[in-house]
Amino acid sequence: MATSIPESVLGPRRYRNNEKFVGLGDAGWQQAEDHGLINLKVDFESNNHLIDQATRHAFMVLCSCSYLGLNHHPAILQGAITALQEEGTIGLALSTLRIRLGLMARLEEGLRDLYGCPSLPAASCTALTAGILPLLASGHLTEDGQPRVMVFDRFCHFSMAYVKPIVGDESLVLTSPHNDLNYLEDVCKKYPRVAYVADGAYSMGGLTALEGLLQLQEKYGLFLYFDDSHSLSITGKNGEGWVRSRLKMNPLTMIVASLAKAFGSAGGVAMLGSEKLFNFLNRNAGPLAWSQNLQVPNIGASLASIALHKSPELKTLQDKLARNIDYFDSQFPSQHAGNGMPIRKIEVGAEEKAVRLSQELYRAGYYCSAVFFPVVAKGEAGVRLMMRADIEPDELTRFCATAKDIISGF
Repeated sequence: MATSIPESVLGPRRYRNNEKFVGLGDAGWQQAEDHGLINLKVDFESNNHLIDQATRHAFMVLCSCSYLGLNHHPAILQGAITALQEEGTIGLALSTLRIRLGLMARLEEGLRDLYGCPSLPAASCTALTAGILPLLASGHLTEDGQPRVMVFDRFCHFSMAYVKPIVGDESLVLTSPHNDLNYLEDVCKKYPRVAYVADGAYSMGGLTALEGLLQLQEKYGLFLYFDDSHSLSITGKNGEGWVRSRLKMNPLTMIVASLAKAFGSAGGVAMLGSEKLFNFLNRNAGPLAWSQNLQVPNIGASLASIALHKSPELKTLQDKLARNIDYFDSQFPSQHAGNGMPIRKIEVGAEEKAVRLSQELYRAGYYCSAVFFPVVAKGEAGVRLMMRADIEPDELTRFCATAKDIISGF
């Protein structure tokens, strides 16, 4: 007869609890599915014109992270095609630690030049985080070689919080209230070596308290680890992102970011504050040493994107995005208005209302993500919107008018 596993064997659930996580969160997903808002299969004409294959309903997507519209830019598409034609293979299907194509070496050098620091590309930003954070916790990424207390911001992205149990096997793991510099300073006073794990631009809006964090780094030797995926390319002279454009890289700072959002390609990149970490991480950071590497078309697309980032077109696209953000903020003021980041939320409170609003907007020709627990706190559900440079001003005006009209009927 089968028996349940006793709690004494399972041990304390210090960092995750799937029973609670799924029990509280999956109901919202089920509502979204019941209302036809997930698992859509579409034909792509542009970000502003997708067609549901089942119903032929045409709509524009307002939850794409392609903030500059580069996911369908002709030069980047051609970069992927050219790389595939030149190499004649999707990839080597082995670890880049052992053998890597010259095309990959070109990408590494191109990213280094673009961001002004050693830059390590990988199959995804998530793979970078999964490989790097345990080594940071164990002390292998800093000169003293001693473990660091790992403080995760409460709102840090799931891809970072997900590895807490692994990190917890290497050092003490704490969770900080969001952007709470007083809490973090108290930890720094108590422990001689601390690392802070946070987003640069958060996935539900808002920015990290960078100025205060740099002061704590200077005062206590705090290691700063940022995921700045949501600001890469949209800000900075070379599209280096919000965090990188505001600090000088040093051995106590690391930035990871996705190349699959505004950058317009695929994969991830780690901006390193120390030259020697490049080879060390390739050898020891778990997924980075495996055979799951960037495929040739993605490398080609990334090289084409680097070229675009060095052209005047980048500033033109950044300015278009900024104007769209400013206009949306003028129509739907929020706590994050004016910060220049593209993510906004129209909050309605209950999960049911969020799903209903998303459904009504979809019927009107706009797909916006209904967000609910665990993506946001209970009682703070709504729809999440991403502004993009390839949304024309008249299209955005029509959307805002439509959204206001629907909300007024709630």
